[in-house]
Amino acid sequence: MKFSFRPTEGAFYELFTRAAQNLVKGTDLLNELGLPGADVQSISERLTDIEHDSDQITHELYKKINSTFITPFDREDIYRLGSLLDDVMDHLEAVGNLLYLYGLTKLPSLPRELHELVNVLDLQAKLTAEAMPRLKSMKDLEDYWIECNRLENDGDQAYRMLLVRLFSGEYDALTVLKMKEVADELEAACDAFEHVANTVETIAVKES
Repeated sequence: MKFSFRPTEGAFYELFTRAAQNLVKGTDLLNELGLPGADVQSISERLTDIEHDSDQITHELYKKINSTFITPFDREDIYRLGSLLDDVMDHLEAVGNLLYLYGLTKLPSLPRELHELVNVLDLQAKLTAEAMPRLKSMKDLEDYWIECNRLENDGDQAYRMLLVRLFSGEYDALTVLKMKEVADELEAACDAFEHVANTVETIAVKES
């Protein structure tokens, strides 16, 4: 039987889970952009509210690290995982804000490839939210990081196809510049989800 001198401090896992659930809320809001008559200002404002909540969760996590003598796994890994989850939320918020501030939703329609990229993010968010509670037992996590990495490849493909669409001549130069910034934030969010998964893999290997 394997013994561990590390405590199973539930607060850390709860904070990771709450942070990941916020990512699902964020991608759900981005999916609303594809609905007819979407209220983009409302979507942007709600994304900002969720991002503020995620910031608060991250601050709670850092305080918990500093006030806990023995953590359930390495402090550096706890800090990194919390920081990376927060990074994803920052990118999701930026997408909504840019679409609203740049007035891009006044276009006849947003590119199909943009919605495909949002769909990849939605799948990554749900996978991540399902995985976080399993950190406590460190079991059944391998399928999560493998699938999250596979989805990141799908996101790269959708991003490239979005760039092809943007530079096809369909849009004027200013719209292309604005949309490219949105595309970069979407792609960065995909990468950030992969970084979260890679960190979970690192933690699981150390703790096995």
